[in-house]
Amino acid sequence: MKCGCGCACGTSSLSDEQKEILAAMEKCGGPCGTKEIATATGLDSKVLSAKIADLKKQGLADSPARCKHGITAEGVKALKGQAVVKQ
Repeated sequence: MKCGCGCACGTSSLSDEQKEILAAMEKCGGPCGTKEIATATGLDSKVLSAKIADLKKQGLADSPARCKHGITAEGVKALKGQAVVKQ
């Protein structure tokens, strides 16, 4: 998704699923496992893993420990609508 203005800037807004995932990560209060996020969002674990990988590529999520995921400062800003998400 583009920014909506018709330009080719490469920016996008977060999808509803991405917002749900980031919100679940934020609610964990620290690194959490895929199963915890899946339970909170209702998404299938395999689908969720792919979505988390995409969020990590965008710098909105990280993996501070093996098999654990967390939201970055940029992810928090994006979730609150304060940052432009680059693709």
